[in-house]
Parts: sequence; structure tokens; C-alpha cells
Amino acid sequence: MQQETGNNSYGLTNYNGSQLTTLVILRILIGWHFLYEGIVKILNPYWTSAGFLSESKWIFTGVFNYILSNPALLKIVDFMNMWGLVAIGLGLIAGCLARVASISGALLLLFYYICNPPFIGLKYSAPTEGSYLIINKNLIEMLALIVLALFPTSHIIGLDRLLSKKPPASEEP
Repeated sequence: MQQETGNNSYGLTNYNGSQLTTLVILRILIGWHFLYEGIVKILNPYWTSAGFLSESKWIFTGVFNYILSNPALLKIVDFMNMWGLVAIGLGLIAGCLARVASISGALLLLFYYICNPPFIGLKYSAPTEGSYLIINKNLIEMLALIVLALFPTSHIIGLDRLLSKKPPASEEP
């Protein structure tokens, strides 16, 4: 018989050991990716999202061009991008407000996706990792974050366990 975890305030979370381990590892790996990307941007004094935004080719090109045309707004977007990546990464790794971090990360990746989608006929000056057709790593990681939001683990393994009002039920033998 498989050992399962108890319920928590976010609903039914009965995971067996393999499921819990896999979801926590996925959460930490994605968290590391976000944290690393944020730190790299913060440590580079010349980094800006301007190059990425200038490559926009889809239905929201006008929005991204407007951000580019307004230096103050671009500075705000850069700040939010850098520190948002760090906050999302730390939240996922530590399991602190992990559901918020997962949803925030998915939304950020959605913005990246709609800015530079991998559609046929769209050419970008920066090379991509391989040839994509609609599906790229941003879309895949976004879906993984949605899975993590739907199957929370931070109330079992993470700081959310300490922050939650109702601790998880003890494991049954």
C-alpha cells in the first residue's frame, strides 16, 4: 500500500511519495531557472528588455512598441522583469507563496510567448534553440507552472507549511 500525504487548506492533496517528490523537484528546477535568469539580468548593468520587445511580431506589437517608446515605462518593465523573476524563483524554491509564484510565473511566460511567438513566417534576429512550431520552451514551462499551481506541494514541503493556518494531516502508517 502506498503512503499518502494528508489534506491541506488548498484542498485534496493526496500524493504518493513519487508524485510528491516529482512535483517538488519540478517546482525547485523551475524556481532555479527563474532565479538564475533574474540574477543574471540584475548583475548586468546594461541589460534591458528593449531588444526582446523590439522583436515583437504578433497581435500585441503595438503595446510592446509603446513600452519601447516610453523610457520611464521601459525602466519599470525592466525592474519588474528582473525582480519578478527573482521573487518567483525564490518563492518556488522555498515553497513560500508557491501558488502565487506559479501563477505569476505562468503569466510572465505568457507575456514572453505573446511578444515573440514561434509561428511560421515570423523571423527574429536572435537565434532560437531549434525550430519551433507553435510550441516552445516558454509555453511548456508555463504549462508546468499551471500544473504546480493546481497540484500544490509547498504546504507539505516548503515554507507555506509554516505559514498556513492549518497544518497538513499527519501521514498514515
